[in-house]
Amino acid sequence: MKKVALIAVLTLLAGLAVMAQNTKTDTAEKGAESWLALVDKGDYEASYDQASSMFKSALTQDKWVGTLKTVRSPLGKLDSRKLLHAQYTTQLPGAPDGEYVVIQYQTSFENKQEAVETVVMQREKDGQWKTSGYFIK
Repeated sequence: MKKVALIAVLTLLAGLAVMAQNTKTDTAEKGAESWLALVDKGDYEASYDQASSMFKSALTQDKWVGTLKTVRSPLGKLDSRKLLHAQYTTQLPGAPDGEYVVIQYQTSFENKQEAVETVVMQREKDGQWKTSGYFIK
């Protein structure tokens, strides 16, 4: 009887852990979508303003805007974006330990039919999820 109760408690705890992780990834995904909307409409300055403090410490707003004008603008308008996966982690190479969600999208642009966008969301000290990385392949 004790084994059954222990298994039930462990199963419940595992389920709660998964639900907590799903809540984190869901919240981070919503933040990423809002942030990507700024990039999609060419409001690169606002995307910088909405980025994480780690992101801002790594580069200036002028450098960010210049990079997006060089890399993102030539791709043209967004045609479609589909979530591939979102993974919660507390460790990323080259970054301090913290809470991160790495999100990948299958994306199609006006001038590039097949691309994979990766958005790294970081949980800030105030609890908000903000973008700390953006990559297009």
